[in-house]
Amino acid sequence: MITLSSLAASQWHPVLNFIPHWCSLDTGFEVFQKHGDLPVWLDALNALPDLPSTGFDENGNIGGQHPISIDDHNQLENALLGLHPWRKGPFNLFGLHINTEWRSDWKWQRIHKHLGPLRDRNILDVGCGNGYYGWRMLQQGARRVVGIDPTLVFAMQHQAISRYAQGANNYVLPLRLEDVPAGREEFDTVFSMGVIYHCRDPLDHLRRLFAHLKPGGEVILETLVMPDSWNQALAPPARYARMRNVWQVPTSKIACEWLQLSGFQCCRVVDVTTTSFDEQRTTKWMHFESLQECLDPGNSELTIEGHPAPVRAVIIASKPD
Repeated sequence: MITLSSLAASQWHPVLNFIPHWCSLDTGFEVFQKHGDLPVWLDALNALPDLPSTGFDENGNIGGQHPISIDDHNQLENALLGLHPWRKGPFNLFGLHINTEWRSDWKWQRIHKHLGPLRDRNILDVGCGNGYYGWRMLQQGARRVVGIDPTLVFAMQHQAISRYAQGANNYVLPLRLEDVPAGREEFDTVFSMGVIYHCRDPLDHLRRLFAHLKPGGEVILETLVMPDSWNQALAPPARYARMRNVWQVPTSKIACEWLQLSGFQCCRVVDVTTTSFDEQRTTKWMHFESLQECLDPGNSELTIEGHPAPVRAVIIASKPD
């Protein structure tokens, strides 16, 4: 039977061999044990069918060469639905399509062609969700991906996928960036996607990313942005697109200035994309409110609060050698 302590031993603790100064996570587990949905998530993991561990194929699917019975398919689907909401993806396991809220594969297609080579690189993915992008990074040849995200259900989703992903060095730790001791430059590449506008102090966030990068390393910052014509960041008085804890939404220029103030150089904006209803939407696997409910029903260029609708920019910068 899977328990929280067995998950700690089997999945989260091995990464500490790679990063020995990261202290024991037991204190964090004690906090998570108080989460009211934890028994439901553990039951879902224990209900997963015993299927072969095959890893991802060249198309990003698991188990495509292993047909499964209708009973196993239904058992797999019901168990994974017990880990709702599935936000990042999609995934395909043994022919079961997990149609997540976000078409994260579209974002990856926009981003990956601008990255420096990922082969043999150690990568930190901050705000990683269920680790979807980590699998894509491994497909690009990354040596190891360490993802951190404080939302425990996303770590549980990662556990479910990892059960069938053979021998992969993609970890999801249930932590915030502030929980990770800084001061050692252990990563070649750091991703921070969809995080910085949730930070009260964006410069503190970027300086923490800087501290984890090796000299010459690359940071990939993805953030909501305001129109280029604005000369200051948006500081929503309440919510932005019904999201809590949105403190500052910069323009692309301001985001580059933040990176430079934090010590990064060679900042370049490689993509700016308006979020569409096709890319972010409610599905069977995420049936809460999504983008459509967060925009003005009479004007899709505005949020429900009257702010400019979501546009996301990807900015790449480097740490000096």
